[in-house]
Amino acid sequence: MIDETIPTGTTNEPRKLYPFQEQAVNNIFNRLVELPKNANLLFQLPTGGGKTIIFSEIAKRYMEKFNRKVLILTHRIELSKQTSDVLAELGINNKVINSEVKQLPQQSHYQSFTALVETLNNRLQENDQFLEDIGLVIVDEAHNNSFRKIFHYFNDVNILGVTATPLSSNKKLPLYQTYSDLIVGESISTLIEQGYLCEGQTYSFDVNLSSLRVGNNGEFTVGSHEMLYTQAIMQSKIIDAYEEIGKGTKTLIFNAGILTSIAVYETFKKKGLPVRHLDSTFSDKDRAETLEWFRKTKNGILTSVSILTTGFDEPEVETIMLNRATKSLTLYHQMIGRGSRVLPNKKTFKIIDLGNNSRRFNLWQYPIDWKHVFVAPHLYLEHRYKDEWDYELVNDYDLPPEIKERFLNSSAESFIVRDRYTMALRKGLKPQVVLDESLEDHFARIKDNASDFDEAFELFNLLNEEMKYRVKQFGKCINATNNHSDWQYQTYAAKLRRRLLTYFVE
Repeated sequence: MIDETIPTGTTNEPRKLYPFQEQAVNNIFNRLVELPKNANLLFQLPTGGGKTIIFSEIAKRYMEKFNRKVLILTHRIELSKQTSDVLAELGINNKVINSEVKQLPQQSHYQSFTALVETLNNRLQENDQFLEDIGLVIVDEAHNNSFRKIFHYFNDVNILGVTATPLSSNKKLPLYQTYSDLIVGESISTLIEQGYLCEGQTYSFDVNLSSLRVGNNGEFTVGSHEMLYTQAIMQSKIIDAYEEIGKGTKTLIFNAGILTSIAVYETFKKKGLPVRHLDSTFSDKDRAETLEWFRKTKNGILTSVSILTTGFDEPEVETIMLNRATKSLTLYHQMIGRGSRVLPNKKTFKIIDLGNNSRRFNLWQYPIDWKHVFVAPHLYLEHRYKDEWDYELVNDYDLPPEIKERFLNSSAESFIVRDRYTMALRKGLKPQVVLDESLEDHFARIKDNASDFDEAFELFNLLNEEMKYRVKQFGKCINATNNHSDWQYQTYAAKLRRRLLTYFVE
């Protein structure tokens, strides 16, 4: 596929656009020509489709037609450098605005500028006329809301946002407030069929995520991730998954926290596997050395925190391991996209999901109606989370095998709290009936498998975690507070103990 990281000056000929890229450029540019000033446009194309090449070609055509300058905004220094390289290939004299650029007294010989949003914001706060004669602003990774702070400095310009996932990173600031329309590029499945992206083969390993907590930003917290994913059982699960699915392949592992990534590194290292760890605390020199090692090591394994989701391109990656859960559709696509690059001897890649993410978002190549997402993001989010409610809400507690063996005289049918709750509402019953039914289920299983009073209470203790799990599920259904759920569990356990005592005494 397209390598967007070719250094400046490696070729005298600009890369030719693929047919779908040429069509996208024509569609977008024709729309831009028609747009009035201060009207903005959003473009969607999957990761790996060559968004940088497309919007660089648009920038070139814009300069030629309107004789005005183009500003390209990014949020990562790697993206800014990549964009500058592509512009140089197209013969565009571009200036990168980084922390070292304090003033721009002579701007006439520059046709375009690439800038980190935070750096440019600082310069504009000091001097709102820092840049001259900008006619078009292009925003890379436009789903990030950090760019909005820049827009009020530019009047009588058009803004073109580009993203793989036109869903705002802040649900309170939907993208339709900034962009008047969305142009949708080719889908992932189409690019796979046409040979521009690899086909992703997903392998899901169920993980009990009930201990994860959600922060104010709507994402699972790093702290709760670290508590779960550093446990021995999860370290065992990831090494087993690698040896079963990805052994011997160049593998990229995404974690939510540094402690988890280090734990994964130690686990793989003890197995004698070629592995390195990388996180945001690394110096530029150490980061470059680690990435160079990864590129040169045929079956190398790189475990990291989510710092390689953008601005990193290693086409030889054959396996992506999601050793984390996320509620961000964008992050989900960015992580998997790191393995989707096509090579002559690489047409497929593996996705090992250890965070129930494919249940939350569906498979990576599954079609999404991006127009619907753009126009009505609240409905998309409400539908997704309401129907799915996260894996831990639509599955019963998975008893360990040694505990299941103690209940062989009982039905193995799952008790799904969410399904029982929905059924109760449809019948017009009070929600409390769900806990009553659950209690009857636990009572029957203990009664059918206990020979006496002592064994009954031994089984009661073995089911304790499942009881807590179900009460927590019920609390989510009725939006109960943690304190209320704790009280309900204590009441639940007390009622079950009394039932057992009464039954076995009689």
